[in-house]
Amino acid sequence: MKNALNWFEIPSADFNRAVSFYSAIFNAPLHVETMGDMQMGVFPYEGDGACGGAVVHGPFQKPSAQGTLVYLNANDGMDAMIDRIVKAGGSIVMPRTQITPEIGYMAIFSDSEGNTVALHSNS
Repeated sequence: MKNALNWFEIPSADFNRAVSFYSAIFNAPLHVETMGDMQMGVFPYEGDGACGGAVVHGPFQKPSAQGTLVYLNANDGMDAMIDRIVKAGGSIVMPRTQITPEIGYMAIFSDSEGNTVALHSNS
């Protein structure tokens, strides 16, 4: 097994608001597509073995602050991403905090839909 994680989905109550929120904090558009009765805003990812994911809206997805905690890659630009989170309508639950010098930093935020999501950065 290469990776324990190969896909993730972040539920949305208002799909367009969620896509706008995550596009703003990543400073890049999400690729929007529909699969059956589910809307998906796919995060950028590339390469063999890369983990992909999407903001989703459908009959079985419900946002929650108590669900699984997903760590998004802040690409060593965590401070700028945290600023964009607040400007896009999210809130910071735990500010940038060092885990260990070897592992790097984390922060936790609440997104536009009420989900609790984390960031990770090496610096």
